Amino acid sequence: MTAKDTTNGVSKQWRSNNKTIQILDAAEQGGYGVIAAIVYNIEQIIAMVKAAERKRSPLILQVFPWAITFSNGLLIHAAAQAARTASVPIAVHLDHAQDEDMIRFAADTLPFDSIMVDMSHYEKEENLQKTKELVAYCHARGISTEAEPGRIEGGEDGIADTADLEGLLTTAEDIEEFLATGVDFLAPSFGNVHGEYGKRGPQLDYDRLDAIRTAIDGRVRVVLHGTNDFPEDVMKRCIKQGVSKVNVNKLVLDDYLVHLQSNASKLNLTKLMEEGVEHVIRSMEWQMDVCGSTDKA
Repeated sequence: MTAKDTTNGVSKQWRSNNKTIQILDAAEQGGYGVIAAIVYNIEQIIAMVKAAERKRSPLILQVFPWAITFSNGLLIHAAAQAARTASVPIAVHLDHAQDEDMIRFAADTLPFDSIMVDMSHYEKEENLQKTKELVAYCHARGISTEAEPGRIEGGEDGIADTADLEGLLTTAEDIEEFLATGVDFLAPSFGNVHGEYGKRGPQLDYDRLDAIRTAIDGRVRVVLHGTNDFPEDVMKRCIKQGVSKVNVNKLVLDDYLVHLQSNASKLNLTKLMEEGVEHVIRSMEWQMDVCGSTDKA
């Protein structure tokens, strides 16, 4: 490879080798969704990889920036090692990275396949400017990117709470403006929220999702955020309408958390951890079936 073929030592053809792009392009072509699951500890990494291998499913392991600061990056290296040695395609993704310095640090020093450049807490013009700059920074290092056109309401454990900011539904104009940043994946706002939906459950604007899908026209992959308590039919409908990357958190971790709360004072630590892994495996296998990624690896 010559200097003409590289930028900062990264091949100009880096997209063809980027694991997240490979996984989501296959999902787009196959009409299924790939689970992108938040992990907070080593047990969850172990469980999710085991589930993916048992179901022969691709997988994306996600962390919030919290995991970088909490573990000094060790959790990300563990996830990357698990991904490298797995028998199915697995990518490692940094979700909801909202600090510019953290994004640059992660892109420079940690083994991420993709990073969500989440500048949605800024007004639109500044969001677009910062997103474009950071997308270019990540691309120069062979890392694919995700962004949030509009603003999805709420917050999750491990990211900044944006509940005090007004949610902004994604428009066709937003799509074109964000595509101009060079971003690879878009996470639209169409009634989905971070956090809990309450007794009514998710009230999604499927017509808006259709319009978003039409505006994107296959140029980038579509990401679904805010899946807490999603019924199976809602998840399947979103995937049928073009979602490729399916972010999950409590949807697959609730049983694990209940297990810890119920048994922490009753079981030896090793037994508590082992049983916790099995709870996550069962939840992940269920969602892989729901999203249609089983036997797609």
